[in-house]
Amino acid sequence: MSNTSTQHGEDRAFKGKVTLFAVAAAVGGFLFGFDSSVINGAVDAIKGEFGLSEAASGFAVASALIGCAFGAYFAGRLADRWGRTRVMFWAAVLFFVSSIGSAFAFATWDLVIWRLVGGLGIGTASVIAPAYISEVSPKAIRGRLASFQQLAITLGIFAALLSDQIFAVTAGGASEQVLGLAAWRWMFLVGVIPSVVYGVLAITLPESPRFLLSKGRADDAREVMGKIVPRDTVNTSLEEIQDGIKKEANEKKGSIRGNRFGLQPIVWVGIILAVLQQFVGINVIFYYSTTLWQAVGFKEEQSFLISTITSVVNVAVTFIAIFTVDKLGRKPLLIAGSSGMFVSLTMVAIAFSQATIVDGEPNLPGAWGLIALVFANLFVVSFGATWGPLMWVLLGEMFPNRIRATALGVGSAANWIANFLVTITFPVLSGFNLTVTYGIYALFALLSLFFVIGKIPETKGRSLEEMGISAEGDTVSAKS
Repeated sequence: MSNTSTQHGEDRAFKGKVTLFAVAAAVGGFLFGFDSSVINGAVDAIKGEFGLSEAASGFAVASALIGCAFGAYFAGRLADRWGRTRVMFWAAVLFFVSSIGSAFAFATWDLVIWRLVGGLGIGTASVIAPAYISEVSPKAIRGRLASFQQLAITLGIFAALLSDQIFAVTAGGASEQVLGLAAWRWMFLVGVIPSVVYGVLAITLPESPRFLLSKGRADDAREVMGKIVPRDTVNTSLEEIQDGIKKEANEKKGSIRGNRFGLQPIVWVGIILAVLQQFVGINVIFYYSTTLWQAVGFKEEQSFLISTITSVVNVAVTFIAIFTVDKLGRKPLLIAGSSGMFVSLTMVAIAFSQATIVDGEPNLPGAWGLIALVFANLFVVSFGATWGPLMWVLLGEMFPNRIRATALGVGSAANWIANFLVTITFPVLSGFNLTVTYGIYALFALLSLFFVIGKIPETKGRSLEEMGISAEGDTVSAKS
């Protein structure tokens, strides 16, 4: 009995330690969320200061996403060459520089350049965090720990919107001065704090055992493995990884090329999954919500408060995924999420169809404003509890070991490109017709439902080494 109690105690201790590693790595997700949404409260002020059109402001908001796509695409290759933690550190440096540069931008082109630099860091972190977490996590809790990435993203979004609100309210508007600097510039400058925290954590994190073994550093890998699994399983865990590396060496290592339009089928599954996650329009809520709610009749202060409340909802519902993903599985949650998003987005589209034009601006009469607000938040709930975290979970674990880093980079890059397309087109689409805009997002939510049912693998409870994905296969067979 005492031996059993001791063993359980050791298991809890190791899980606790791995959880801390996952939390530290997921701070990259915090930067992701913060950088993505800090622009929300600054959009109108930037438009006014630099005299931007709707299309130009859309590009200024979305410019960081171009850098994100490039950072994500190359992150896997850099991580395979230099290591996961070193690449995390340089991602933090890029974001640090971007925060300062954006805060003191003197022209649109200047702001765009600094946003691109930050995007490179954020895109890199978005790939490295889920890859690292999946490689150091025991299979029994891998889904839960991988969900920390999305939790960190939602916390970053909340922190950005809350700081935006504080500066805007303190100054009396995003364009007004606080200590001699426009409030919108302070919104960017706050990003220095999480970038420093992430850089320090990256230096202190142990390297991935899988990376160390791939570089022939067996003693270092054994030392790290001793920190994350019980002593009596260290050798078994190392042998399992080593066998996987040897198997990869006998295959066409690192190649994602295949016979389906130039790529392996499983890579296309990852790309489409990543694209659909953005094409439902989730980031419209977090990039433009303040402007959107003002446009339909809410005051600036009310719009900031609504955006902050929405971000709190987003944080809260992420815990649903964290506590259920390893019990219910990935696929059932995605199906539920797609269904909820479709219904919510359809209702938002219907609400906006009732808008009337008052003084040249759309206004939602009667209860329609409340209906739009409620279903917009139900959309956030449906996304945040399912598609938000689970896309990152699946991208971190669904690919064969030999192509994981490269395929994860491609999938993440596709996610950022889709994010860019949605972000840059929203101002134009919304200016044309909000009902059509949200109708399009609802259509993609419906398509995501059929895609999950037909193509998404169930990866619950399987180690990365035993994941049975062939280079030619479309899916992984479910394992109950």
